[in-house]
Amino acid sequence: MDAQLDHQREQDRLAGVYRGWHGGAALARYAWHRPDVVMQHAMRMRVVARMLAATVGTDLGKVRAVDVGCGSGGFLRQLIDWGATPAHLLGTELQQDRLDLARPRTAPEVRWHCGPLAALPAASADLVSANTVISSVLDPELRQRLAADMWRVLKPGGWCLVFDFRYNNPRNPHVRKVTRAELDTYWPGHRQQYETLLLAPPIGRPLAAMPALVTEAVAALVPPLRSHFIYMAQKER
Repeated sequence: MDAQLDHQREQDRLAGVYRGWHGGAALARYAWHRPDVVMQHAMRMRVVARMLAATVGTDLGKVRAVDVGCGSGGFLRQLIDWGATPAHLLGTELQQDRLDLARPRTAPEVRWHCGPLAALPAASADLVSANTVISSVLDPELRQRLAADMWRVLKPGGWCLVFDFRYNNPRNPHVRKVTRAELDTYWPGHRQQYETLLLAPPIGRPLAAMPALVTEAVAALVPPLRSHFIYMAQKER
């Protein structure tokens, strides 16, 4: 019962945060057409593509994937563009209105689940992803529970993928950084990959107006300025 109450409180908190952002001026900073957003998306997908090819493989047609906190379904659509079979994909969310946005924008064969991962069958996915999700869960115990559920849903030999924040944002109390040490305690996989990427927004936004080579050079030469990471861990066979 306590676990259910904790989950409901967290769901209510996240719903309130999302309602505050949805349609607000803050959301405009992430509009798809902004040069910094275009640049960051390209840099991120380049790293994700390379890491997926080195882990789950280059043929995504047979990969069964679960995207946790899928939002409007963008990552699932990217997997489809790279060759994933829509019927093998599942997006999960705590907010039904976000799934209502995702469904009409995505291939009809993609499946959707509103609620916690505990309802999903064990060992049913080759890839379980969470994109800026863990940082939104502030309670350490609930983070641990989410990570355990992700691991449970993963097949032996499958991979977890996390894209998230390396640093706290002093202007956003609704997220908290995720460290590699923290992730290593969640998923003691026998293989792990970790890569930092993307310039912190206060730096990346003004640089986006300059040639792309400038942003690329700064990100490559000054690793501490990279604000995000991608982490992958494989479940032992």
